Order: sequence, then structure tokens, then C-alpha cells
Amino acid sequence: MYPVLFKIGPISIYSFGLMMGLGFLTASYILTKELRRKEMDPNLGNTITLLALIFGIVGSKVLFLLENWSDFSRDPSIAFSPGGLTWYGGLILATVVIFYYTRKRGLPFLKICDASAPALMLGYGVARIGCHLAGDGDYGMPSDLPWATVYAKGTYPPSIAFRDFPDIVQKYGVNGVVPDTIPVHPAPLYEFIMAVLLFTLLWKLRKRAYPDGKLFMIYLLLSGAARFLVEFIRVNPRILMGLSEAQLIALSMIVIGIFGISALSKKSPDPGVAAR
Repeated sequence: MYPVLFKIGPISIYSFGLMMGLGFLTASYILTKELRRKEMDPNLGNTITLLALIFGIVGSKVLFLLENWSDFSRDPSIAFSPGGLTWYGGLILATVVIFYYTRKRGLPFLKICDASAPALMLGYGVARIGCHLAGDGDYGMPSDLPWATVYAKGTYPPSIAFRDFPDIVQKYGVNGVVPDTIPVHPAPLYEFIMAVLLFTLLWKLRKRAYPDGKLFMIYLLLSGAARFLVEFIRVNPRILMGLSEAQLIALSMIVIGIFGISALSKKSPDPGVAAR
């Protein structure tokens, strides 16, 4: 793993930060193209990306601290660490802020959501490459598959990641500790592959004559389903009915997506959308 890609004098270039930045740039580029295609101000893409960047990071950090409240209580300085971000916290807060921004400006929120859907999917996938390179604990359970990966040099190695999984410790541990050299599922790479495939699907669907908001509801359904499935092999605690917190949020996204698709399918689409 390569948490630090290279150094320029005293400045370290971290893989996670670099890939997250590339993810936002990728999303901004795609969003700008879509806004232009929808005959909206393409400069709006920069504003929305900036809001998503700022409040996405804030929301991700806040949810991470809530999830790890005991650690935060012992060491409040982790609030200022470069790591420790939970994706769904960022998505929720950024969406709320962008909703109020568009409402204040009199902009069509659902149309902007549709333009954002492919961008969100691919940007998320690019950022997951950063998680893989950093080895920050977003990987999966032990595996003997040919492509299983060792995250011994990551920022959150298996000896720490699996310490709250007694069954894993009992099966794979040595003196009560899981070795850092244990091969595991490279879950971030799975998510990257799924993100690329789902982005391709959304990119093809974007020109269909859908009513405003339907493409975003499809995004919620697909993104939620992908995350729900990958969580079965992810290193995350199970908090309810054998499901992780991320799976419960993903289920909420799936439900919202299904009901949204159903409700919006009854509306008449913009007659000019397919031609743009």
C-alpha cells in the first residue's frame, strides 16, 4: 500500500487526498457537461462542486466522529486528522446544503440532481482508489482468492481493523492478534469496478425522456444496492439484524429510490430532454 505517494521537499502527497481530489474534479467535469447539455449555466457546476467538497468533508467527518464517539471522547484531536471520513455523512449534508442553495436561487433542484447522478457515481469510484492505496480500513474480510490483497502498510492495518471481530481473531489470530500480512478482499477495488459499470449505465440512461428527478432516484437505487452488497464482506460492525450502519443507510437509499421512481413515473417527462 502507498499511503504517501511521494514527497516534494517537506510536503507529503497522500494517496487518499489526491484520489479524493481527482474524484471531485472528475465529478465536476461530468456535472458541467451535463448542465450544459440540459441548457443550464455550466458555471453552476463549479459552485455545486465547491459546496459538495466543503460540506461533504464536514458531513463525512461529523458522522465518523459520531460512529467513533468513545475514541473521540478520549482524543478530540482526531476531529482534525486527515483521515476518518464516512461517505454517507458527506452525501447527506451536501445534499441538504445544495437543496437550500438551489431553493434560494430559484434553481430546479431535481434537474440538477439528475445532472449530478453520473458524476456522483464515477467520482465515488475514483475516490475509492484512494482508500485502496491508503489501506484505511475500507477493505474486506480475509480471503484466499487469487486477487486478495495485503494491507500491512496501510494506515489502518488488519491487526487494528479486526480487533473487534472475535470470530476473525479466533480463526486467524496469532496470540490474540490478526497478522497484518493476512490477505483480504480488496473491497475498494470492487466498489471502483461497480462504480464504473453503474456510471456507464447512468450515462446511457441520461438522455431518456424521464421526468426531472427520476435519474437521481435510479442512482439512489443502484448506489444503495451496490453498497449494501459489498458491505457483506467489509470490515464494519453489525449493529442491527446482522447489518452494518452503512447497509441500513443503503437500504434507506434503495427504498427512497424505488418510491421515487414509482412516483415520478406517473409524471410527464420534459418533451425536450431526450433531444438534448
